[in-house]
Amino acid sequence: MVSVVSLLVVVALSMLVIRIGTVALSMTGLSEEVAKFQSLSAFSGTGFTTDEAETVVKDPARRRIATVLIRLGAIGVVSSIATLLLSFVGAGGATPERLLVLGLGVLALLTLARSRAFSRVLTPLIERVLARYTTLELRDYADLLHLREDYRIVEVDVREQTWLGDRAIGELDLAGEGVLVLGVKRSGGDYVGAPPADLRLRPEDLVVLYGRRHRLHELSTRASGDHAAHREARAEHAHDRGEQREQLEREGAT
Repeated sequence: MVSVVSLLVVVALSMLVIRIGTVALSMTGLSEEVAKFQSLSAFSGTGFTTDEAETVVKDPARRRIATVLIRLGAIGVVSSIATLLLSFVGAGGATPERLLVLGLGVLALLTLARSRAFSRVLTPLIERVLARYTTLELRDYADLLHLREDYRIVEVDVREQTWLGDRAIGELDLAGEGVLVLGVKRSGGDYVGAPPADLRLRPEDLVVLYGRRHRLHELSTRASGDHAAHREARAEHAHDRGEQREQLEREGAT
């Protein structure tokens, strides 16, 4: 029975380390999905070569986190699981009682790992500990920009015969639709952050936009000269702003 408990402890510690790594990477600005994958990749030593991995390597804070995860994985946490499994099988065999305890333990760990309520309790605790005992800079952009809700940041290709094609940013009036232009990656490789209104978009440019998910999707496929869609988007944004003002007024009255 000791071997079963030891195995469950090792699995639980591994899951906790990966979760801590996920939270730490999220605090540097990565989305939770990307942070979870990179944390698991570093801890397990898989080392996937992706653009997301490059964003981890290039940032000093993220690189330190990945280094700690790699070292913890190299200590032998993963290999110790295999050792414990062998001892579990060899010490008296896989009896029904041991299999039952192991199955229930694994089920409990999986339930906790997928529990949103448990994550809401654990994540703030990890963040407070990391903020207090590390020099990690808190930059949870996903939470700051509400990217976990209906808002998104996307790159849109500028093509001919589309709404964005060959027009100045000011002419597009994207702010009236509730969309902000965060930057433009020029076709030649240069990047223009917080671009001015007179910057003209060219085919093969990449525009970094922030706004509601459905609006960004519609905007990326809108045809050139489709002023009806533009008017509809402006009306929808004005309606949303009106509802927000009413809500603020009600909250102020209470």
